[in-house]
Amino acid sequence: MLVQTEKMNMLLDFYDVLLTDKQKEIMNEYFREDLSLNEIAENRHISKAAVYDLIKRCEKILNSYEERLHLVRKYKKRIKIYQDMLKYNSHEINDLVKKCIEIETVED
Repeated sequence: MLVQTEKMNMLLDFYDVLLTDKQKEIMNEYFREDLSLNEIAENRHISKAAVYDLIKRCEKILNSYEERLHLVRKYKKRIKIYQDMLKYNSHEINDLVKKCIEIETVED
């Protein structure tokens, strides 16, 4: 379950802007705030089944975005390359790599 949560959080990092506000809120409550289906349902005055269905539908949507766009996969590859580059003992390269990593992790 932890691996699935990590995967969904990464997908949300990249693709949550493509979800509706309601989808985004419920996915954040479930995966980032670790609220249970029951807690989300009670807070929103909807059924537990409705919450479950929305989460499953959003998981499929997010996975389909990644299958088409590969943003997460490419990000992970870039980070690995940056880490490998940092192993070279060149001050100039390390400075450039650190700037690239900073760009990758800056939130708008």
